[in-house]
Parts: sequence; C-alpha cells; structure tokens
Amino acid sequence: MAILADEHMTDEPRGGRGNLFANFANAIGLSGGRGFLRSFGLERMTRIRTSALARRIITFNLIALCILLVGMLYLNQFKGGLVVEKQSSMVIESELYTNVIEARLFDERVTNRDLINGLPVSEGLIARVFLPDESLVAQLDGETIQFATGSGFVAWLGNMLDVLPGLRAVGGNTSPMSESFFASEMAKTALVGEGSIRRSTTQAGETVLAVSRPILVDGAITGAIVLTSQPGYLDGLLAAEQQAVLRLFLLAVVVSIVLSIALANTIANPIHDLARAAEAGTTKEGRQDEASRIRIPDLSGRPDEIGRLSRAMRDMTSALYDRIDTNEEFAADVAHEIKNPLASLRSAVETLRIAPEGDGRVRLLDVIEHDVRRLDRLVSDISNASRLDAELVKEEEEVFDLTLMLSRIAEFHTHEANDKNVELIWDEPDKPIMFDGMEARLAQVFVNLISNAISFCEKGDAVRVWAREKDNRVLIVVEDTGPGIPEEALTKVFKRFYSERPEHDYGNNSGLGLSISKQIVEAHKGVIWAENIHASDAEAGDDPLGARFVVGLPVT
Repeated sequence: MAILADEHMTDEPRGGRGNLFANFANAIGLSGGRGFLRSFGLERMTRIRTSALARRIITFNLIALCILLVGMLYLNQFKGGLVVEKQSSMVIESELYTNVIEARLFDERVTNRDLINGLPVSEGLIARVFLPDESLVAQLDGETIQFATGSGFVAWLGNMLDVLPGLRAVGGNTSPMSESFFASEMAKTALVGEGSIRRSTTQAGETVLAVSRPILVDGAITGAIVLTSQPGYLDGLLAAEQQAVLRLFLLAVVVSIVLSIALANTIANPIHDLARAAEAGTTKEGRQDEASRIRIPDLSGRPDEIGRLSRAMRDMTSALYDRIDTNEEFAADVAHEIKNPLASLRSAVETLRIAPEGDGRVRLLDVIEHDVRRLDRLVSDISNASRLDAELVKEEEEVFDLTLMLSRIAEFHTHEANDKNVELIWDEPDKPIMFDGMEARLAQVFVNLISNAISFCEKGDAVRVWAREKDNRVLIVVEDTGPGIPEEALTKVFKRFYSERPEHDYGNNSGLGLSISKQIVEAHKGVIWAENIHASDAEAGDDPLGARFVVGLPVT
C-alpha cells in the first residue's frame, strides 16, 4: 500500500496538473516554444514593448492575480481545517485503540508487545503504548507517505511564499523537540489520568500532532497510548495543496497574459494607429511618409468607444479639410475681388497724372472715390465674413418671437421701399411663431433678403414677405415682382462675391450678403434656396414674373 501511494504521489507531477501546465507553458513559449505565438497571430508583439497602455493592461491584470493568490493562501481554510480534521480523526482512532487494548489486557496470553499488533494504524501516524513506568512497550508505524517536493519555478515560488507571514506551514506552539521525545512527554500526561491533544515542531521545523489517552483496567491506570503524526506528514499535505494552487495560479497568469495581449491588440493597437495618423500631419517624418492629407483609419464599424473615437476623428478631419479648402477658396476670391478695384485705381491714378484740368480729371476723381468706397465695403464685408464662423459658435441661442422680428424688419424697410415707389407687403401669420435660435443673426439674413428684393425692383413693383409654420418646420418667403434671376445663376447666387447686378449698379455690392445668409441659415440646421416665379400657364423660355427666396428652419 505504501508503494502504491508513493507511485501515485510521484506520478502526478509527470502526468497530472503539473504536466498540463508544463505543456501549456511550452506551447506559449515560456520554455522556449514559439509555435503558439505564431498560431495565435501575435506577430505584432513588438508593439507591446512600445505601448504604455498595453503594458499597463498586462501589469494590472497580473497585480490583480497576485493579490488574489496571496488572499487565497493567506485566508485559505485548508490549513486550519486540515489540523482540526486530523486531530479529530486521531482522537477517534485513539479511543478505538484504547478499547481494543483494554479488552486484550484481560487475556493473559497477550504480551505487552502484542497489545497493538494487527491494529490498522492510519497512514502518516505512529501508535505507541507506554507502561506506568513510562517505558515504551509497543510501537506500530502507519504507512509512510512520500510527497513530491516539486521542482523548478513552482517550487521556487512556494519557497518564496513560505517566507511571508501567515503563509508558512503549520507551526508548533512549543519548543522544538524530536517526535519520539514529544510522544514520551504526551505519555506522561496520560499516565496521570489526563488525556491531551497537542501540536509541536521538530528541530527540522516539521509539524507533529499528538493525542494521548490513559489505558484503564477496572478503574486503574495500566498504561497509556499515544498517537503522533509522522514528522513532515502535515507539512507535505499543505505543500501539495500549495503547489496545486500555485500551478493553477501560473496557468491563470499565462491565460491572463494571453488575454491581456489580445485585449491590448483590440485597444492599444487601434489607438496607436489613430494617434500615428493624427501625428502624421504634424511631424516632418509623417509629412514625408504620408499622402498630402491625413487618412484616419476607419474603425467606425466597432460598436465601442474606439469606433466612436474613429468616427469623431474622421468627421473632425473632414471638417478641418473642408474649412481649409474653404479658406483657400475664400483667400483666392478675396485676392481676385480686391485686384479689380486696385487695377481700376492704378489706372485712374496713372491717367490723372497726365490728364489736363477739366471734366476729365473730375471723372477720374469720381472713379477713384468709387473704387475706394468699393474697397472699403469689400474689406468690411470680408472681415465680417471671416469672423462669422467663430461668432456663430460663441453666440447663445434663445427662444424669441420670429413673427415680431419679421414685423419690425418689414416696418423698417417700408421707408426704403416707398422711396423707390415699391410696395412692401408683410403677410403676418395667424399666430406668433416662436423659434429657438440666434435672433440677431437671423435678422441679418432677412434684412439682406428684403434689401436685395427692393434693390432689384422698379417703380410699381412689389415685395411680399410671409411666414408659415407647418409640422416641424417654419418657412419664411421673400418674393418680388422684379426681373427675376437668370436660370444659370440660380445655383450661383449663394457663392461668395457673386453678384448679378445691372451695369449702373456694378461695384455697389460685395457679393457676400447671400453667402453670409446661407452660412447663418445652415448654422441653424436650415436650408435656403432661390427660384423664379412663373405663371401657371407659362411656357419654357417665358420671362419670370419675379424672384423668390425661401428659408426653411426646423422647429423643435
């Protein structure tokens, strides 16, 4: 039986859980193997060394596992439970031995040495019988168990943990002594009629449990029986349990590292790619390696924060490039518009130097004055247009009465319309329309639309302004009975610096008014468009009856 138990205990590290861990460690490369790394697809492992986030993920997971290990070993009830269980079994076993010995003492043919012969002493225990003079008369050793001591990293880790307080094997509460001397001391207490249970430590630091009971015949003490655990038996049980926990811990460490690397690949690597793409436009190396524009990786398909970050960065980059393109176009348009009056000014000044006194010089001075006013108007409108984006972001929206605002604007432009003998009609809605937006900016839009409509009208024409709320939108319409808009210009009127004016009115407008109006309306998530008014029975090619500008704004 002892040989079978010894084979069982020594086979487990070779073919049991220890072998499973060894195979797994070899597979993942802890012992030099690299096949698992290749099969798992971790060719990007080099990025882990440079990724602080990946290293933190792995470190924090390992710290959590280490804390769990220490807690398991420190709070493990196996140690205390093993001692209590073994003591209980030894007490019961000692009672049985005492009853058997007391019965045998009535048989005069049984010698002292035969008192415990044939008794089934449990493994790891030693039974002794002492006479009243404290002499040992019989001893029976149970089966000796050989525990695997372990080797390699698991054994080293176990030795390191044994140094920590509370993680050592069960220790004694008395001075170290040999196991046989401890049994003799326990016999002394039993021979005076007192059974006892004690725990001690040998000189080698091995734990020993002992139970002693007096042997009574007709009420008289005729001897004592002492059961002791073999030195190192309890320590071996605890060490085997500790090594099982450590093997499981190491397996958990390996799995945690693999899962942490996989998690890092799904978090750190995409963030690294996003950061690298964002940095490409700011570093000299990035500008040399990348295309003319930054390409943010499209991770919008991911249903997590990284997907949201990718979408936000792509949208932000797209908006930034749109703004850059807009600014480049704006700068080109500004340069083109300013060059015209400057060229006219230069020509007028050069001509003025050689022009004789008289009406010619006066006309040249009028041209110079007109161009100066035009430049001043251009610079003012360009300044306002360039600040518009920033001001639209800063201004707060508030609820206001849109009907009241339109009434005041219509009343203000009535005088301008009357001066040109143009009728201005304000078709007020049945009930007030409340709108949440930037009142001053929207007023700028409608002032511009009404002023433009009046400027294109002749004597006897009319301008009509009306507003209606329908479903979740409000429509504001400014229409006139002027000459209308050329069909090819309907899509151009909202472009910067575009102006479709009569020749006598050329240069009196910068062409930024409708462009600014469109920008303000779109900042309110609305739309604006222009169209011509035609009779219901008009045919293709007929002149329009006027022009109509429509502003649609969402109502929340």
